Amino acid sequence: MPLFDVIAFDADDTLWHNESVYSATKKKLIDLLSSYESEHDVEQELDKREGKNLSVYGYGVKSFTLSMIETAIDYTNGKIRVDEIQQIIGFGKEMLFTEVQLFENVKETVSKLAESYTLMIITKGDLLDQEKKLSRSGIDKHFECVEIISEKDEEAYRKILLKYHIQPERFIMVGNSLRSDILPVVKIGGIAVYIPAKINWVLDAVKDEQWPLDGHYEIEHIGQLPALIENLNG
Repeated sequence: MPLFDVIAFDADDTLWHNESVYSATKKKLIDLLSSYESEHDVEQELDKREGKNLSVYGYGVKSFTLSMIETAIDYTNGKIRVDEIQQIIGFGKEMLFTEVQLFENVKETVSKLAESYTLMIITKGDLLDQEKKLSRSGIDKHFECVEIISEKDEEAYRKILLKYHIQPERFIMVGNSLRSDILPVVKIGGIAVYIPAKINWVLDAVKDEQWPLDGHYEIEHIGQLPALIENLNG
């Protein structure tokens, strides 16, 4: 009998590429504002603005677009033109329609695990955008449960496990974010599998002393997940 009732996955930068889209858009904003003189760094200012806005706008492209606009206004001391603000809005719309690109081995791994386990997605972000990305991904049929939430912390995970009547020790969370996918799950007694991403969001960074000592495993790519779970089961 399997030791686990549910295997949950983060979506962005675990199942499909996401941060690379944000990085490309940041470059567009930097290029757009290059004609303005300022003592500030566009990317650093945008990161600060995003951090301040998380509690107001939440996560996702729409929040990011508003942060870009606010950053541009501050960076240019209000001199930015209306047509340039329209361009920034266009950057955001382009992100919403970007093709979903799965990471290598995702389709095969998810399909294989769905044969033996209940699979779930637990992700942050804009509800409509995340639902559309999952639908366009082509792997949505493998997930019995989808939870798109405003924050992934200990309380959020406890509520989800209670909702689905899952014991923490019979729950696995797979993701690329130590802050959102690993630390809170380990703290509530679950098992977490960390898959480091090549491009990391600066606001997802955690201090060395926050690293979990027990209760988590690390693999290089998602294709190694079935073997890890098989070893844990036996």
